[in-house]
Amino acid sequence: MSFKKLFFSFLIGGLVLALAACGSNDSSESNGNAGAEGETRVFKIAHVVQENHVWNVTAEKFGEELRKLSDGRFDIEIHPASTLGTEADMVQQLETGAIDFGFMTNAYMSTRQDSLNAWFMPYLFSSIEEAIALRESEPAKQMLEELNSQGLVGLDFMFAGNRHVLMTDGFAKSPADLKGKKIRIIGSPAMQSYWEKVGAGPTAMPLSEVYTSLQTGVIDGIDIDLDALVTEKYYEVAKYLTLTNQMTFPTVIVMSKQVYDSLSPEDQEMIRTALKNAVDWGVQEAIKREESNLQTLKDAGVEVLENINTSAFQTVTDEVRNEFSEKSDIIKAFIEEAESNK
Repeated sequence: MSFKKLFFSFLIGGLVLALAACGSNDSSESNGNAGAEGETRVFKIAHVVQENHVWNVTAEKFGEELRKLSDGRFDIEIHPASTLGTEADMVQQLETGAIDFGFMTNAYMSTRQDSLNAWFMPYLFSSIEEAIALRESEPAKQMLEELNSQGLVGLDFMFAGNRHVLMTDGFAKSPADLKGKKIRIIGSPAMQSYWEKVGAGPTAMPLSEVYTSLQTGVIDGIDIDLDALVTEKYYEVAKYLTLTNQMTFPTVIVMSKQVYDSLSPEDQEMIRTALKNAVDWGVQEAIKREESNLQTLKDAGVEVLENINTSAFQTVTDEVRNEFSEKSDIIKAFIEEAESNK
């Protein structure tokens, strides 16, 4: 074979091998893309409560609904009990899209948005059922819409029950019983104002410090919902529970606006539907837990005072409602709607 023929044989062989390699790479890339499209997208959810709390089980229910409606395309990953940081940290991560969903306490969110203090107007709801009835009211929807300015999409409210008072020594029948007492509260403008006007010493502290603070006498009592009282086991170190119903306690369920806006309108609607289904289920679970948690506490030896006369708190109630109604027309409208529903 001549040199020229040998050269052309090598050249043609090299081109064939190169084309085969390109074909192989194209096929590989195509399969990779198909695999990526078929993968499940996992959304991160963060909150501050324990895994057996009603908010967490509602988040789990949301995951079930989302998997079902998306035919397995979407799933969730829950990070409970402040494992991703404080609520301030969580909001920062929501703003950047590092977290997809937050079940945020209304207390913390009320420090960022005045209208959310509406849920903490004193003695607005005598039961959790009354609070739940306001979940889809027009003022409540306006509260959620206002969150857009914070890089969040407000989706819904979920409840843990009404707030009561657990103390280490005695009941809380009137402001006189609370005067000078150090009461742990979760930081919120409306809660702070209420407890100051009652004459107590409101003390904000994280949940992780409450058990020891009750045990050692750093605080005299706590403002608490029954679900947190049971799941955090505070009844082990304080035995006097007064069912005051002074406020309700929602979580504000939010989504990162950055993440929400990246989804198709169809997927956005799917998420809203899945969450509504979960919360519809969750509020019924919360109602059942009010009864079962109360029985758990009684069985544990907690002294329970029910059906107190709230007239002793009327002056404080009026002062707080007037104070916050002046700050927000939404709060004023919310109070009026709640009162008209009674």
